Amino acid sequence: MPEAPKQIPLDLAHRSGHSREDLVVSEANRQAVAMIDAWPNWPAPVVVLAGPAGSGKSHLAAIWADKANAVFFDSGSIETELEESRVDHPVVIDDVDAGLDEQGLFHLINAARASGSYVLLTSRSFPSAWRVKLPDLVSRLQAAATVEILEPDDHLLAAVITKLFADRQVEVEPHVVQFLVRRIERSLSTAIDIVDRLDRAALEQKARITRSLAAQTVSALDRGQAELDF
Repeated sequence: MPEAPKQIPLDLAHRSGHSREDLVVSEANRQAVAMIDAWPNWPAPVVVLAGPAGSGKSHLAAIWADKANAVFFDSGSIETELEESRVDHPVVIDDVDAGLDEQGLFHLINAARASGSYVLLTSRSFPSAWRVKLPDLVSRLQAAATVEILEPDDHLLAAVITKLFADRQVEVEPHVVQFLVRRIERSLSTAIDIVDRLDRAALEQKARITRSLAAQTVSALDRGQAELDF
């Protein structure tokens, strides 16, 4: 028997929800969300959101940037970007611990304090683990307000997966969502990836998203990751 023809999915851009309305709140991120919502009534001009990869730090940073009309700086060229921007403008640095410009961050924090502005930093670890060598910067970071974001819990991961499918106008049974929660890596980035893969697979096969299709897709993702690790 000839193989049934597959439908080639169009590469349509799906809206990447990074607004406050798109945010799913659980115990894993509740304190961080409360800090973002509290602005400008922050306990310090510098706030650090620390959490594992895929925990939603960038989403929260985008929400605050929109709310505070902040600009994004690159962690490795803070000094240069500071010279080109207004010093009284709120600033976001995502993944600040990736190639940190220590001198630049020190000057940025000083400028924010002097002008009454704010700085939001996101990182996978607490400032004490950044191995900062500049003593004055260590002192500034010790005065920052640090909020930890935990790995997504079951409630958060299930809610995010459900919402991602809903954004694509795809209906998925709750037991399929729960299967994905148990099987995939506990990160929001992986949830986004698996939803995209499942949506494409369902379109190609002209089929509904079932537990069987979810199992096949997760297994393929696991094999691909194992090959990369090897």
